[in-house]
Amino acid sequence: MTSSILVTGGTGTLGRLVVPLLRAAGHEVRVLSRTDREARDGVAYVRGDVSTGEGLDAAMRGAATVVHCAGSAKGDDDKARHLVRAASAAGARHLVYISVVGVDRVPVVSGVDRAMFGYFAAKRAAERIVAESGIPWTTLRATQFHDWVLMTLRQLAKLPVVLPTWSGVRFQPVDTGEVAARLAELALGEPAGLVPDIAGPRVHAMEDLARDYLRAGGRRRLVVPMRTPGRAAAAFREGANLAPDRAVGRRTWEEFLAAQARHSL
Repeated sequence: MTSSILVTGGTGTLGRLVVPLLRAAGHEVRVLSRTDREARDGVAYVRGDVSTGEGLDAAMRGAATVVHCAGSAKGDDDKARHLVRAASAAGARHLVYISVVGVDRVPVVSGVDRAMFGYFAAKRAAERIVAESGIPWTTLRATQFHDWVLMTLRQLAKLPVVLPTWSGVRFQPVDTGEVAARLAELALGEPAGLVPDIAGPRVHAMEDLARDYLRAGGRRRLVVPMRTPGRAAAAFREGANLAPDRAVGRRTWEEFLAAQARHSL
């Protein structure tokens, strides 16, 4: 074994794919967990909570590299602040962070902006906290995951007759596994600062994604594009969440959806 790596969010959508890649590269891997867990597949679980900072000092001990995958709809700036404090105290030598394409281009200034796109403001603030931490760092921005698009459409499709979408908004969904592979590669390398974005191979109008989802699941809904207010929504309509020059992902939305349909949509 070589140096120890601590992964936050190691049981989540992205982190659970990053962990085995780091293990396969011969590293000791620990996963931060809010509850006690037994070691599994050579991975140790250490108790700690990035939301409150509780347990982070002990969990961080001996970790040369920290891969921060833990995230949620709110509070990512607070999570980063707690993590940076503990990582700095523990002498971590590389902090790797996953962010989102467009955080520097989506203005979150009004109450409407914060209600709908506050996540982008928190991620941008977290980026700054990481960059100003004094710890050598790497940040990767990704477009929305296929999984996130599917989850969003599932929620919207719960309405009985219509499936509302955001008028004029496009997405460039990327495969979570491909993001995990890139993040693991960066974690195993030298700190590189803000690296080039990773984005999916194609750009889709949200209403087209919705119709694809309904078709794949055999559902009938009227897809109704609705114009959303605010400067952040306007930035989305202008493509602030897209990275067409970084369409390096290979797995398409259609391929992802077909695989999901074999199980259950």
